[in-house]
Amino acid sequence: MPKRIGLVAAAVAVPAALVLTSVGIGQAAEHTPSSAQAVKAEHRTAAAKNLDDPAKKEIAMKLVSSAENSSLDWRAQFKYIEDIDDGRGYTAGIIGFCSGTGDMLELVEYYTQVKPGNVLAKYLPALREVDGSDSHDGLDPNFTKDWKKAAEDKAFQDAQEHERDRVYFNPSVSQGKADGIGTLGQFIYYDAIVMHGPGDSKYSFGGIRKTAMSKARTPAQGGDEKTYLNAFLDARKKAMQSEEAHSDTSRVDTEQRKFLNEGNLGLEPPLKWKVYGDPFEINS
Repeated sequence: MPKRIGLVAAAVAVPAALVLTSVGIGQAAEHTPSSAQAVKAEHRTAAAKNLDDPAKKEIAMKLVSSAENSSLDWRAQFKYIEDIDDGRGYTAGIIGFCSGTGDMLELVEYYTQVKPGNVLAKYLPALREVDGSDSHDGLDPNFTKDWKKAAEDKAFQDAQEHERDRVYFNPSVSQGKADGIGTLGQFIYYDAIVMHGPGDSKYSFGGIRKTAMSKARTPAQGGDEKTYLNAFLDARKKAMQSEEAHSDTSRVDTEQRKFLNEGNLGLEPPLKWKVYGDPFEINS
């Protein structure tokens, strides 16, 4: 059985108009890097591939799936759906869209724009009603069956990837580039925003980043990349430990921190790691 402990995913829903700047989520204006520092960070990062390189993005998807589904086959998760009793209703799909946190609603709304009359469209009123709760009212008994049916539709698969990128992947990579961190750091950001959600609260992505920046400067501010990422992982671990559902921090300890300690800032294969004690590897 997969050790799905659930992506917090959209603990805070993100408007479609979300735009990140070099100041970024949770960063005070006084932390804005100087032009020289920003150019230096841009040149350094440009020398290596970023996480939005197709091969690196594929690695990122596999790393998240190893932690969330005990499998590297992330594409098999389009049809995944269950209530994992974390107070967020149904958790489903490749990024853990939740019926109680807004991102599942936004996904089905987008899917219905692309393909009106789809099998999930009839659940939109219920999804609006249960948003913010763990209720299944209006969803049971057939929502899970219909989700799995929809997951066979290429349009729904594309919609899941579209929303994953819009809400989580693209903002985290953009912020990572602005902060002058490389591929591993951008993945560390992505995994954090997926689990904790965007926003400025203490244990959201923005709050975690703000805590890290109070301990170490980003490379864009002239800081050491490894020192900053260690500070970020320290803050991320505390955020995870604040919630019982995420108290197992092996995705930080024996995955991300392992890569960082190895100096693999470019997230270059071969990669070997463990999550919940289970070994995984990517060789190319």
